[in-house]
Amino acid sequence: MGKRINEANKTVDKDKLYKLSEAVDIIKNNAKAKFDETVELHIKLGIDTKKADQQVRATMSLPHGTGKTKKVAVVAKGEKVAEAKEAGADIVGLDDIIEEIKAGKINFDVLVATPDTMKDLAACAKFLGPRGLMPNPKSGTVTFELKNIVKALKAGRIEFKADDYGIIHSICGKASFDKAKLEENISALIDAIMKAKPSACKGTYVKSISLSSTMGPGVYLDINQKFSN
Repeated sequence: MGKRINEANKTVDKDKLYKLSEAVDIIKNNAKAKFDETVELHIKLGIDTKKADQQVRATMSLPHGTGKTKKVAVVAKGEKVAEAKEAGADIVGLDDIIEEIKAGKINFDVLVATPDTMKDLAACAKFLGPRGLMPNPKSGTVTFELKNIVKALKAGRIEFKADDYGIIHSICGKASFDKAKLEENISALIDAIMKAKPSACKGTYVKSISLSSTMGPGVYLDINQKFSN
């Protein structure tokens, strides 16, 4: 593995800023693991994460999905249980799901909850919060519109959020994706992050953009290029 990674690093000029097309070629050519590597986008933003009015967090649907089917759990009660099941949720319940979470059994990728169950789910905040799984109205995961959110999540909707260092790390597809589709996903994600710029953010908003695959080297992009129409 060490030898393969060293060889992959030789294909990247660390002092060069690449066009998107060039970067995707490098990512795809170096994705030689025995599994389908995930492609991730990393954007360093010029925001002050300590200020509430400079937080960057939003959701979007990638044009060609993520390449991974998310396991969606829904905490609901009453008639909303049937709606969640019909929408395609993998796990639906209330007390049973809460007890499993408390026991450390978290076997889902996304958790959705109806507003009337949030009081029940509050006891699970310390288990879900650190994993980024606590339902949140801002991300659309606290809602009575279960049909829409479950289908969107299954279709490849993602959430991006700047961490404490002002960096967004987000999946944007798989290395096996057709090059054009991968470029469209990346362009759409960058465009969404650009549009999420807080009005309170002054100066340079995007400081750097890089791409990488699970086992591949990072490739820095020219931030001045045109990413989408």
